Amino acid sequence: MQNRFSELLDEFRSVLGGRLIDAILPPLLFLIANAIWGLQTAMWTALGLSIILGIRRITRGESLTYGLLGVLSVLLAIGLVTLLGRAESFFLPGLISGGLTVALCFISLLIKRPLTAWSSFISRRWTLDWYWHPRIRPAYTETTLLWTLFFGLKFWWQLALYQGGDAENLAWVQTLTGWPALIILLVITYLYGTWRLRNLQGPSIEEFDQKIPAPWQGQQRGF
Repeated sequence: MQNRFSELLDEFRSVLGGRLIDAILPPLLFLIANAIWGLQTAMWTALGLSIILGIRRITRGESLTYGLLGVLSVLLAIGLVTLLGRAESFFLPGLISGGLTVALCFISLLIKRPLTAWSSFISRRWTLDWYWHPRIRPAYTETTLLWTLFFGLKFWWQLALYQGGDAENLAWVQTLTGWPALIILLVITYLYGTWRLRNLQGPSIEEFDQKIPAPWQGQQRGF
């Protein structure tokens, strides 16, 4: 059990890196500041925090990619609030990206190139053809179905709140169904995916690359 927990921590460090702080803190601060001081203060407070996080990355010699994305997303949200004059518009970029994620899940399943396989390929750079092996792809197809259900329900819930102009509850829902829920989804995806790969008895990535014939030992770690 302890080894499994350590394995999960190692996987999250390699896949997620340092992007959690940049993604979680600005929307959370907006939520709190909006409740206490109002919309205008909340917008600029969230932007200020995003800039501070970016400066922190510079001083620590870390990658600026996620920090810059955080600042740009907050600037986009502020622009939408200013343009549309609705507090809930601050969360419109997240709503749009959620809808696009659902669409990508559906399309990837239709063309039999599941989204979780692409996500794994981008983060791990394993051989792409390995994911489409008949004893490998089912694990990624099934986890993509799970992603489709999660992101579909999240999008429907947020869309209903946005159309109802319920900025406060939309903020809470987007925060709770953001990284906190996504981490749980990724844990389930990893645990189910690694279990499914073992049961499918397909080749590991090393066995596939070296063209080792069956029977295979299979992928023991990583998804």
